[in-house]
Amino acid sequence: MNEAATLLKAGALVAFPTETVYGLGADATNDRAVAAIFAAKNRPSFNPLIVHVADIDTARSLAVFSDEANALAEALWPGPMTLVLPKRDDAQLCDLVSAGLDTVGIRVPAHPLAHELLKEAGLPIAAPSANPSGKISPTMAEHVLTGLNGRIAAVLDGGACNVGLESTIFGGDPIALLRPGGIPLETAEKLLGRAVSHAKPTATPTAPGQLASHYAPDAAILLDVTTPGEAPHLGFGPGQADRNLSESGDLSEAATRLFALLREMDVLANRSKAKHFTVAPIPGTGLGHAIRDRLTRAAAPRP
Repeated sequence: MNEAATLLKAGALVAFPTETVYGLGADATNDRAVAAIFAAKNRPSFNPLIVHVADIDTARSLAVFSDEANALAEALWPGPMTLVLPKRDDAQLCDLVSAGLDTVGIRVPAHPLAHELLKEAGLPIAAPSANPSGKISPTMAEHVLTGLNGRIAAVLDGGACNVGLESTIFGGDPIALLRPGGIPLETAEKLLGRAVSHAKPTATPTAPGQLASHYAPDAAILLDVTTPGEAPHLGFGPGQADRNLSESGDLSEAATRLFALLREMDVLANRSKAKHFTVAPIPGTGLGHAIRDRLTRAAAPRP
């Protein structure tokens, strides 16, 4: 932990576990360090990053919170939620973090190692998922090394991530959904006492995870397949499948297993004559909304 914090304070890149996926961390106030994230991931510079902080007070020192943003933060942090809020003029964050926008994405992670690292480093840490841009997000340290070994200084190994999907992102005033994720939309709606709308798409991303093609394996994917054929099949619920997100139909289990099984299905597809794989239908409620979002982007035409 001490070595990881020392590397971050020196401007190096360190991957670390959160409850969602592994993040690729850098000092969010250091221009060179943040630029190194984009270089290591080959990430488009117009795609903003999320800043991880140790507590709500630190978050409030970096961004302006509306009443609704405060309500969500106090109820759901630490946890898998990001808020995109107006950046304070004195925030001293690197401009690349926000991709030139006047807003910043912030979250307080719940993973104990992430929290300890933030305290030890004493810095706001910019951290997208620790994988090459557009590829499958990492939920284990070995996944990080598969994609980024040789491009980063270290990985803090905390085992498998227990949520497995990136954070839900809310932003605006009134609050709107920018990206589904580890907190179901229904949870926020209950807290706010109203329906939460989906933000309208924009020409360039206002938050991470909004690109049409993202989280993509090398093999092509066919979604909502109810009758498996010759191609490897990723199931959900009872039925024939080469791998299964959750045989019992549990969406929480499916979320935790999604990215790891996409990696396994990619291997199976590339070994098969079909060169693609199929995925069973996933219900679009609760965490299923976020799972379907990731699968849709993974299956989208590649740029």
